[in-house]
Amino acid sequence: MSLQPSGSHIHISNWNIHGGIGGQGGEGDKRGGTGGAGEGPRVTYQVKAKNFTTIHNLSELTPVEQQQESTIEKADPGLLRCSPPSQLFCGREDILAEMTQYFSKGIGERHIYVLHGLGGSGKTQIALKFLDIANRSMPPRFTRQFFINSNSGHIIEAAFINIAVSHKAGKTAEDGKNWLISHIEEWVLVFDNADDPSIDLFPFFPKCTHGNIIITSRNPLLATHGPKSTSRVGYLDKTSAMQLLLQRAGKEETTNSISAASEIVKTLGYLPLAIIQAGAYISKFDCLHKYPSLYKDNHARALRHRPTQSHDDYSHTVYTTWQISFDQLSQVAARFLQLCSLMHHNGIPEDIFPQASSFKGNDDVDETELIANAREFLSHFLSDAGDWDQYKLMETIAEIEEYSLLNRDSSRDTLSIHPLVALWCRDTLNDIVVAEECMADIVGMAVSFMDDDHLYQSGLMPHIDTLIKRPGMIKPMFHEKYAGTYFIFGRFNEAELLQRALLNHQSRYLGTNHAATLHATTCLTATYRAMGRYGDAEPLERAVLTEQKQLHGDDHPDTLLAMAHLAATTHALGNYPEAMQLKSFVLEKRKQLHGDDDLYTLMAMANLAVTHRKLGQYPEAQSLESNVLEKRQKILGNDHPETLRAMSNLAATYFQLGMYQETEALECAVLERRIQLFGSDYPDTLYAMSNLAGTYRQMQRYHEAAHLETTVLQRRKQLFGNDHIQTLRPMSNLASTYCEMGNLQEAEVLAIAVLGRRKQLWGNEHVDTLWSKAILAQIFHKQGRYQEAQALELTVLEKRKQVLGTAHPDTLQASENLARTYKKLRRHQEAHLPGGSKHLKRHLSNPPTLLKPDILALIDQMDGVMVGRESNENDID
Repeated sequence: MSLQPSGSHIHISNWNIHGGIGGQGGEGDKRGGTGGAGEGPRVTYQVKAKNFTTIHNLSELTPVEQQQESTIEKADPGLLRCSPPSQLFCGREDILAEMTQYFSKGIGERHIYVLHGLGGSGKTQIALKFLDIANRSMPPRFTRQFFINSNSGHIIEAAFINIAVSHKAGKTAEDGKNWLISHIEEWVLVFDNADDPSIDLFPFFPKCTHGNIIITSRNPLLATHGPKSTSRVGYLDKTSAMQLLLQRAGKEETTNSISAASEIVKTLGYLPLAIIQAGAYISKFDCLHKYPSLYKDNHARALRHRPTQSHDDYSHTVYTTWQISFDQLSQVAARFLQLCSLMHHNGIPEDIFPQASSFKGNDDVDETELIANAREFLSHFLSDAGDWDQYKLMETIAEIEEYSLLNRDSSRDTLSIHPLVALWCRDTLNDIVVAEECMADIVGMAVSFMDDDHLYQSGLMPHIDTLIKRPGMIKPMFHEKYAGTYFIFGRFNEAELLQRALLNHQSRYLGTNHAATLHATTCLTATYRAMGRYGDAEPLERAVLTEQKQLHGDDHPDTLLAMAHLAATTHALGNYPEAMQLKSFVLEKRKQLHGDDDLYTLMAMANLAVTHRKLGQYPEAQSLESNVLEKRQKILGNDHPETLRAMSNLAATYFQLGMYQETEALECAVLERRIQLFGSDYPDTLYAMSNLAGTYRQMQRYHEAAHLETTVLQRRKQLFGNDHIQTLRPMSNLASTYCEMGNLQEAEVLAIAVLGRRKQLWGNEHVDTLWSKAILAQIFHKQGRYQEAQALELTVLEKRKQVLGTAHPDTLQASENLARTYKKLRRHQEAHLPGGSKHLKRHLSNPPTLLKPDILALIDQMDGVMVGRESNENDID
């Protein structure tokens, strides 16, 4: 698309207008300041005549001097290209294309284009590159170019005075603007570095319907001047960033240099000025491959490094660029930015600040003093009445945004900072330890008001990871909530560390039988259960139950809660008779205390159904679960999380009964509603997806199962990492599906990886480790590697006997698996082990008329491991 204006007569001039230099009584800054009494504003005026270029300084001093300088007007001006962009300019094709398209339309009409973004992102260079491209078109797009340093209103005024003087149009800024108004041609004004938010640029625009204006600024509010013609200048794309680094470093593009450059530009957040500085540093010291470690050890020195040889007129380093903006902030705004820099650079939730301000704590004087810094900071956003004033927070954020040091996503109410800005901002702190503790207190105060769903959806975990450098940063008053946050995200080791510290603290200062101490113990045992450490949880839960009975008696809610927790642990250990006894007692007591329709009663009913299902008592489980689902739908509605959990539990019983069509219908409904309510990445959504995959696998719809399991695996890797326990389960399920599909090599790779990680996490005897061994043995069995399968299956059987007992269904299944392998090895006498299909049938102690034939057929015909579903839906209190 052409950038050419209409008409054949082109008159091109280029003007670089800066502030004046100080005279007597004046003081100039690094790029020119307000003129003093000795000298005033100046303009560098370049005209290319027939065979020469003249460069003059025009000073508005005396009439005589003015008359002398004005003689340059006698020269016939010719073509003159604008000041060129840096020779290192890379990328930005998208922005340049947008500018080209915009200025190509409506020739003869007014155009205003705004480039805004963080200092050091390359806004000025983009403007210069665009002008360079425009000048190279034939004929050139712009007839005259005026490049104005817009650091202050005085400098802008001086620019227009110089336009007037140089064109013999008068002596005032208005004269300069009037000259532009009267010249109906394609001139362009570039207001460069218009960063001062106190300056209104609009009065400096010539009041006409022609001409062109380009603005570069850190202030995104200036985009209002070009609402449909603006570009936010952000990071460079990776390819351009690597190209820029290697060019500045003077390195050729080789496989090794590109690999090193990729790491460096990622570390630098793809910011052009930082990349140029890094390239200069590498060029000087020839340290391309060592730069990442040098930067890690001393990033501040690297980012303050000023190259001896420059490639453009920009004199600031990336750190001094931001410091100039930072110095303009109010004290509260500067402190807000510093505290935000301690969090993860992306997606900082705004609402942690108002939520933290609502924290009351208790009347303990010592506790109040511990969080004095956090309270003092938050007080800046309170009204005179002591209530939260959201407008004050918004004003502070807007103040920082004016310098592009912070970005706000209004659709999510989150804040983000460029990672290098965050790094620099942390370097501005006089006492980073005090600041970190202050921000840790604010987060702790905020999470005290969040329920589990809000905590998960708040996205706080990356910020907690960035903020919390050591456990001691978290004060005891916030241990429980921080531990709860770690727990929700499956970070059980961190949760345990805080819970043990809190338990020790409570025991020491309050005693072992204090309510707060018992509560801390209960929280710790919940974490032990989640980690599969049932042996560690059980004695603590028995101790809590004993204390609660002594304090409150058998019927107290706290006693029943302790009983429900112990029942969950005994169930997990395979002690089903005791689990059934405890759960039945809890249910009866809750019925007596609260009635049949109370939510706690329904929870006890759901818990009891789980044990019935595990014992193969499916009619009893189905009856209880149907009742729970019906009443929750009536009380809570169809879309409540507890209703959906009841639906999932009933689906699990249908699954065990071989009612796969009914199972699929319920699970699809649960999955659909959870996606709508919570999104695709929510833990309960992923559980629902995994359960549906298990049903598809059982229905031999392996490709559908594999698709869902792959999705779950990928999302959990993103959320938790490759080695997290929440990631290992879908990896194990996918291995089972691959095994059924005959993709035995892929199945083996996954199964070995899961087994190795579970051994590291929990040792050889954990129930999940035994499942991994069983799945790997099944793969070996299908591969015909019967000796290896037999060794694993024998280990699984012996360990399950020790851990779960001989009558546990998992132990009986292990016995059946080993017997089948013995048959393949022609060890027929050993194949007749106590257990196997007859014992499994006997274990499913239901009247024959109530058991569907296909579930019995499945037990007779199965060739190896019965893969379990995710045990996520139990309604533990």
